[in-house]
Amino acid sequence: MTETTQDRAAVRERAEEVLRRLAGEGARLREDQWRAIEALTVDRRRVLCVQRTGWGKSAVYFVATALLRAAGNTGPTVIVSPLLALMRNQVDAAARAGIRARTINSANLDEWSLIEAEVRAGEVDVLLISPERLNNPDFRDNVLPGLASSTGLLVVDEAHCVSDWGHDFRPDYRRLRTFLAGLPSQTPVLATTATANARVTADVADQLGDALVLRGPLDRDSLRLAVLDLADPAHRLAWLADHLDRLPGSGIVYTLTVAAATETAEFLRSRGFAVASYTGQVEDADRRAAEQDLLDNKIKALVATSALGMGFDKPDLGFVVHLGAPPSPIAYYQQVGRAGRAVEHAEVVLLPGPEDAAIWRYFASLAFPPEDQVRQVLSRLSPDQPISTQALEPLVDLRRTRLELMLKVLDVDGAVRRTRGGWLATGEPWTYDGVRLRRVAEARSAEQQTMIEYARTSTCRMEFLRTCLDDPEAKPCGRCDNCAGPLFDTEISPAALTAADGFLGRPGVEVTPKKMWPTGLAAVGVGLKGKIPPGEQIEPGRAVGRLSDLGWGSRLRALVGADSPDAPIPAELAAAVVEVLKSWAHGDDAWQERPVAVVAVGSHRRPQLVHSLAEHIAKVGRLPLLGALSSEHAGEELARGNSAQRVRALHEAFTVPPELAAGLADHSGPLLLVDDLVDSGWTMTLAGRALRRAGADAVLPLALAVAG
Repeated sequence: MTETTQDRAAVRERAEEVLRRLAGEGARLREDQWRAIEALTVDRRRVLCVQRTGWGKSAVYFVATALLRAAGNTGPTVIVSPLLALMRNQVDAAARAGIRARTINSANLDEWSLIEAEVRAGEVDVLLISPERLNNPDFRDNVLPGLASSTGLLVVDEAHCVSDWGHDFRPDYRRLRTFLAGLPSQTPVLATTATANARVTADVADQLGDALVLRGPLDRDSLRLAVLDLADPAHRLAWLADHLDRLPGSGIVYTLTVAAATETAEFLRSRGFAVASYTGQVEDADRRAAEQDLLDNKIKALVATSALGMGFDKPDLGFVVHLGAPPSPIAYYQQVGRAGRAVEHAEVVLLPGPEDAAIWRYFASLAFPPEDQVRQVLSRLSPDQPISTQALEPLVDLRRTRLELMLKVLDVDGAVRRTRGGWLATGEPWTYDGVRLRRVAEARSAEQQTMIEYARTSTCRMEFLRTCLDDPEAKPCGRCDNCAGPLFDTEISPAALTAADGFLGRPGVEVTPKKMWPTGLAAVGVGLKGKIPPGEQIEPGRAVGRLSDLGWGSRLRALVGADSPDAPIPAELAAAVVEVLKSWAHGDDAWQERPVAVVAVGSHRRPQLVHSLAEHIAKVGRLPLLGALSSEHAGEELARGNSAQRVRALHEAFTVPPELAAGLADHSGPLLLVDDLVDSGWTMTLAGRALRRAGADAVLPLALAVAG
């Protein structure tokens, strides 16, 4: 045995010792785990690990960290990690191996200075940071350069986020290029992911440089995959209520929208199940409590959106159910991979619906803006005077989240720079890569079609997913419903179906009134700011449902969607409006005074629909229909504008015709103001303001649908 071979054998034995401290006396390194550790600690190489969920990627970087620190490396391992949940799990895991780990993230701002001092003193073995920190001006300019020069090992977790070909591309991850460029040449780098196909793998490896790619088989032999084709949302909810107790252990029920997660959790609780909802709109403390309740098996399931994704680790998770299909088989593989890590069998059930495609299209519409909008933003930026996102938003026709995403991409591309106080133009030449953006969009569309094919396939489902991930070892699993026969029946009890029908058939959601004008209106020539005067505000209102609702969503989208024809209100929706009015009149939060008349918003989008709705309400409520407001705007032009741009377009657009003004003078009391769709809420706000200023005592907004 040569001396080099002996040295490497000794390193492996030390690595095995660290692993046993981390995972228990029976733990042994997999061959590819050792190859990665060897490349990082002995050869000081860059490594990309594409391995299935639960394979043990975290063991690689914890063991490598322990070996590097024992060998005298003074700099910490820096782990760029996407979610706080993962950070919390990793800190606990590191402690078991005697590794001192700290985190810098948005939840511990008051500890940053202390942690940075500990890093400089060499007292931290592992520093976990969120990708958003890389784009923070203070961190980027004052901490990152020193950190890059002293880092002992850089770990990029969930590395598929680096690539815009990936299903979960995040612009902040692209700042890693700067970090990589600042590393000394012998600093090892490890990138890990479980969800990268060949194209994403090649893209990430190219960004890493000369990387050793370790790609393993992606089979998960504990998972049993099934798809059930059920008639409608009520049947899917009823099936879940009938079968949830039969699913092993505790698990996750994924939905595509926040509204669906909220509705599903509420329905399951009404059927006696201990469940919690988990979405991006839930407070962080409540999300953490829900995570812990699931980890402790205090609840049967978390009903979650994709907000519960990368980083959540419960080894004994017994099932994952999807109410609605994710838009990508790669995203689906990642989410179902939460289950069955340390149990013999875990059930995975997909309950797709025809409405899934409409939801996919909506989220796809939020992608990187077209070139004219990007150029508009760039033209508003100065190289000398920074402008904040909040101040920039009123000047351009983009909503805040989409504007922020675009600016992050431009920052990485070098066209803009984030600094204290906002954004600066760099003056560097920049080219809109329309060809690549179109190809990415086409790839997304192809993934959506592939997800439809997954639900319909008669071949092995695990083999199908592994093939989508370009796994060369993909083969029939022998466990899924297509390999082994149906795993679940589609029988639904009459009681559960009746309950689901009744739950989803309840019409009525609140329309929240605006209290404040959006900021920055002066910049677009509108002299409004601060609080909307009480005498110009509308009251809380009602709508039949949200476009994203499980129950009414599909019917409302068919009626008020962008491509829906204008037509009189259908009988089913007319009846639902009457039910909304009844509950509004007699509920716990009933209107204080009965409406005295009906007024329609002057609709350019669907005049027949809005007029017939107003007529029906007037007839059923035995109220006079005073007419419609006149408007000078075309509603289609406002479909995607931000709040300031909408107010600019709608300000003074509504006028009260003389005959309507005369009717107001004759009717003292609240008015019902009727429209088809409440999107941003500014149409109702400004139409109601026109009525209030013309003498209306109060305005109660009523619509068929609320966007979102």
